[in-house]
Amino acid sequence: MPELRRIEPHVAAPVPQFSDEEVQAMQRAFIKLAGLWGLSDEQASVLMGDISVRTFRRWKAGEFGRAGIDTAARLSNIMGIHKALRLLFKEPARGYSWVKRSNTAFGGATALEVMLGGQITDIMRVRRYLDAVRGPW
Repeated sequence: MPELRRIEPHVAAPVPQFSDEEVQAMQRAFIKLAGLWGLSDEQASVLMGDISVRTFRRWKAGEFGRAGIDTAARLSNIMGIHKALRLLFKEPARGYSWVKRSNTAFGGATALEVMLGGQITDIMRVRRYLDAVRGPW
């Protein structure tokens, strides 16, 4: 009779780590992108995982504090959304305005409304959609 062997539990892959310099570069890019998307400070704060509006305004003033893994992952996904929009739209202004246009893929909601759900998975949903639309570019 075969012998049963213990199966070790699956260990999740390590979370990507970003250097402080990389996170600060993404923070600077997000501040600029928030302006191009026409986000309020409150909306930008929600996208960053409900950081306080005061903290976001400090970022805008160039005072970047330490960002946690969740914030870095949110920034990374938003940079992916920005990249996908730049690849999909020849005119940058069309990509910037896309986030506020109603979309049937999101049940008539805008991408911004989806992302403002507050969960990192909401941001990832928009990124996955754009990555699928743009294909293997």
